[in-house]
Amino acid sequence: MNKLTTILTQYNLDHQNRWMDDLKAITPDQVQEQLTRTPGRFDLNRLAALVSPAAVEFLEVMAQRAQILTMQRFGRTIQLYAPLYVSNYCVNRCRYCGFNCTHDFDRRRLTLDEAVADAEMIASEGFRHILLVSGEDRTGVPPEYFCELTARLRARFSSISVEIYPLTQEEYARLFAAGIDGVTLYQETYDRAVYTDWHQAGPKSDYDYRLDSPDRFAQADMRRIGLGVLLGLADWRAETLALGQHAAYLMKRYWRAQVSFSFPRIRPAYEVRDQFDHLVGDKELVQMMLALRLCFADAGIVLSTRESAALRDRLVGICVTRISAGSKTNPGGYTGKHTTEQFTIDDTRSPTQVAAMIRSAGREAVWKDWDAAFTA
Repeated sequence: MNKLTTILTQYNLDHQNRWMDDLKAITPDQVQEQLTRTPGRFDLNRLAALVSPAAVEFLEVMAQRAQILTMQRFGRTIQLYAPLYVSNYCVNRCRYCGFNCTHDFDRRRLTLDEAVADAEMIASEGFRHILLVSGEDRTGVPPEYFCELTARLRARFSSISVEIYPLTQEEYARLFAAGIDGVTLYQETYDRAVYTDWHQAGPKSDYDYRLDSPDRFAQADMRRIGLGVLLGLADWRAETLALGQHAAYLMKRYWRAQVSFSFPRIRPAYEVRDQFDHLVGDKELVQMMLALRLCFADAGIVLSTRESAALRDRLVGICVTRISAGSKTNPGGYTGKHTTEQFTIDDTRSPTQVAAMIRSAGREAVWKDWDAAFTA
């Protein structure tokens, strides 16, 4: 049992009740004390104070300090990227997902030529950072598919990352050798019992294999590690504490890689009608983002088109470092194919409009911020 498993086993044994009791006991004075300390360094007590109910009245102060810290570490740049969905086939039964294998719709996976055509549309908008996304469709889009697709896209994109099913370390190493430099994988929830309830069948139902995945792609030399939880499945405060511990563990052990946080909230999806007991409001989302920024100075903060234009506009000037635009969450969406999407996006503005918004906020919209040749 590694250190991470030990930490999160304790989280699940104690469950959220003890954690929530501790958070509710935090006083405004304790929050103020944490805010007087130099920002950007992780400490579980600090993170707990900043996500506590008592910290709500300090959100403005937290935002000001997060803004200063983000400017110090990242300057005025906001990196733009686009997701490319290559398959909506999936063998998992995740109750919150439109790609659930029990849902009845015409599935679609892109051929390599079709995927390249969608990627060309993305590149024509100016993007040089692309995220390849797939349901758990190992048979239809195996690791070799992503290696071959990457070989055909490298000339057009300076950075290619993936958000797909978990792989072995050897498979991640093959993706890295092909030119993929980052992997995003959400644990969805760190609460083991909740995880089991929402992931009823399929490979994704294996909590531990998914939890260990970031170790495997970090050991395969991936330069960017993307973490997150699906906000709405369990209490966001307890999830933030577990997420912070996971990130701190990875940063200490794999210090050459950059860790980033994403904040996906539940969105409407095909045939998903479950009632979610832990939906996260805008103020709570902002508190979570600010707390993580103030504990992790060098972590990327990613905000996707799941969120509204108004919320994204406000956060771009505070703590966000990476943002998607013009996203399609269905295979072939960029070339006009009408296929089932994983979820409905909220911010439907074009990439040009999002870039203009970033500039109006006094930030620089960056389509390409490094070149693979630098690390060849």
